[in-house]
Amino acid sequence: MAANDTPKVPTLYEWAGGMPVFVTLFDKFYDKVLQDEILEPVFKHMSAQHRLHVAHFVAEVLGGPRVYSESEGSHFEMIKKHLQKYLTEKHRKRWMELLLETADELALPTDPEFRSAFMAYLEWGTRIAVINSNTDEVAEDPNIPMPEWGWGVPGGPFLG
Repeated sequence: MAANDTPKVPTLYEWAGGMPVFVTLFDKFYDKVLQDEILEPVFKHMSAQHRLHVAHFVAEVLGGPRVYSESEGSHFEMIKKHLQKYLTEKHRKRWMELLLETADELALPTDPEFRSAFMAYLEWGTRIAVINSNTDEVAEDPNIPMPEWGWGVPGGPFLG
């Protein structure tokens, strides 16, 4: 590497291990959701494709391929899926708890930089979902772009 070449910072998606990691994460996670007394009533009627759609959505937001937005929906469509679900803070916290527990069990990266960025997106996304779930219509522009989440303040993984 030349002196002024800087190494490419991987996306959060790449750092996590790519699409197989996200597919497995959300598959195992939703197994737990369907066994959970708080979340099961909310998710018991989810489609067979729900797990995969969420995996594709989160993977894309974290820098992965545009599978969700090019073949499954848009950010606007994702917002619409939450309308009138009447999610509460209790639902949100339990969703977060089970997802992070699953991430630990599957050995997603535990470095502070990745977990900080991953948690930041999950916090933001779940709070938006709760807000939208308690409304009857989407206030956003139908062309709202997909979120793009990066490393944030740390700027990349700790390699020391």
